[in-house]
Amino acid sequence: MDQLIDDTSVPRNIRRGADSAKKHLLNKGEALDVRIASAVSVLDELANDPNIPLHGRTMIWNIISGLETVARAAK
Repeated sequence: MDQLIDDTSVPRNIRRGADSAKKHLLNKGEALDVRIASAVSVLDELANDPNIPLHGRTMIWNIISGLETVARAAK
């Protein structure tokens, strides 16, 4: 996710959204499944943004896939 946040070829609003998703994941005050669901929700919205470059969308899909794998393993 840091790679997406630091990628200057990705629009600023997408990078800010990725940072927000990262903060959701790092929030120890919530259960892991809630943190993952919140982050995936934010990332899904970002992936649907028409201004995101293709490589940024691919990064987001890969992150979502990894988070869903973690969520399934945590159950």
